Amino acid sequence: MSLNIKHIRDQFPILKQQVYGKPLVYLDSAASAHKVVDVLLAERRLTIDYYGNIHRAAHYMADKATADFEAVRTQVAEFLGAEGREEIIFTKGTTESINLVAFSFGEAFAQPGDEIIVSEMEHHSNIVPWQLMAERKQARVVMLPFADDGELRMDLLPGLITPRTKMIAVTHVSNVLGTINPIREITELAHAHGVKVLVDGAQAVQHMPVNVRELGADFYTFSSHKIYGPNGVGVLYGRRDLLEVMPPYQGGGEMIAEVSFTKTTFNELPYKFEAGTPHITGVAGLGAALRFITEAGIGNIAEHEQELLRYATEKLLTIEGMSIFGTSPRKSGVISFNIEGIHPYDAGMLLDKMGIAVRTGHHCADPVMEHYKIPGTIRISFGIYNTREEIDQFFEALKKVIQILGK
Repeated sequence: MSLNIKHIRDQFPILKQQVYGKPLVYLDSAASAHKVVDVLLAERRLTIDYYGNIHRAAHYMADKATADFEAVRTQVAEFLGAEGREEIIFTKGTTESINLVAFSFGEAFAQPGDEIIVSEMEHHSNIVPWQLMAERKQARVVMLPFADDGELRMDLLPGLITPRTKMIAVTHVSNVLGTINPIREITELAHAHGVKVLVDGAQAVQHMPVNVRELGADFYTFSSHKIYGPNGVGVLYGRRDLLEVMPPYQGGGEMIAEVSFTKTTFNELPYKFEAGTPHITGVAGLGAALRFITEAGIGNIAEHEQELLRYATEKLLTIEGMSIFGTSPRKSGVISFNIEGIHPYDAGMLLDKMGIAVRTGHHCADPVMEHYKIPGTIRISFGIYNTREEIDQFFEALKKVIQILGK
């Protein structure tokens, strides 16, 4: 069954607007996807009809809000194929999820001289937390390079793993290159050496089926705002046996069992890692976003976006002076490119005036830019709501940009 794109687009009212008098063509979903209308309605319904602070009161509204909040936790566990709902931690986003693991796993397991392998293609959010942990624990971050086509140098990984390696941190899908990394191959190799694996899934769960147990991931993260849900909400999946022995990341309400000035005991999973009042309405919105994706069918979404990727790539390659960064045959709906003689920022500004929303710059991935010796790229990225007609509009606008800036 294919997607009914008109029906899909009708659920995103923002796409009907014009920008500078031109129809909006939104090609920046890798940065943040637009919210499906059911997300907004779910947040509104909870806020107006039965808002209450969860887990902490003995009244109807708090009980109702708590039940809905915990139902989304179960929903996320099923969506990811987790073994149990206690393995799902709600956070502010992928960045906080990775910071939580880097801190807490580091406190539990890292010793001076230990090593963390981090791939060269990572977003800063999956580099800096490990550097901070390494500095705090006197450990070391080791880089796993990628080849010029955007493929991880898997041939080098066995030689990078040593008896001091504690963790491999790797993105499932690169936010710059679009590369879909061989996570199962990585986890099998890592686990054969007793090494744990954290997977940044921020660019994956909205584009392809993900089952954390089939992947073998010890930790898996994603952000709500990338999957048509609210910002300020994220998910950390962690294997229960690891989460049980990791200390809390933050202290405060909800993560405690009992507090006294002589001793504090901590709550059971998952609440041990959820200090303070969470984004209650945002989690309700996340539940609506997951229902939307599930009803559309993740396989249908993947097929649609792969067709857009093929179509856009073919058109871009007809442009003289075109360089596409990331040409792996295993790739998601992201294209980063430059045109000889044209600065990415200048192109992005002109495209915006024509109603085309793209991303320009280093995309929070400085090591990727250093790899190619470039200051940045133009990036287009696809979501469920994009169409071939929009790619045609983008392509015609890009040709005008080249005429203007190429002189």
